Amino acid sequence: MEQLEKESIREASKEVSGEFKTLIDHQDLDSLKQLQHLILGRLQDSNAVLTHFNEYSEQCFGEVANDFSRNTRVLKSMKSDLDYIFLKLRSMKAKILATYPDAFPDESTQVLDGRPDLEKPQ
Repeated sequence: MEQLEKESIREASKEVSGEFKTLIDHQDLDSLKQLQHLILGRLQDSNAVLTHFNEYSEQCFGEVANDFSRNTRVLKSMKSDLDYIFLKLRSMKAKILATYPDAFPDESTQVLDGRPDLEKPQ
């Protein structure tokens, strides 16, 4: 009984697979395989190009990283020097205004240091 059932299942599966084979055109399958291989080749080429670009970018960044850090330190130093200079100028101006109240016209108080104070939250 079981043997008969297994054989009928095999026959049915063979018949279903045969029907599926008639639904599929082999030329279409071959063209799909060819397109997949073409796409795979393009993706592999793109991957190789991107890998090469990443390696080149890493090398270039390694060459300029020291310059960037050095220039960053110089700019920070210049900022602190300028802040100190403007602080001294403000205190000198305050002393001059305290000693000679009419030394500067009212409009010039804004012109000497018109920079916004970036340290204060707005």
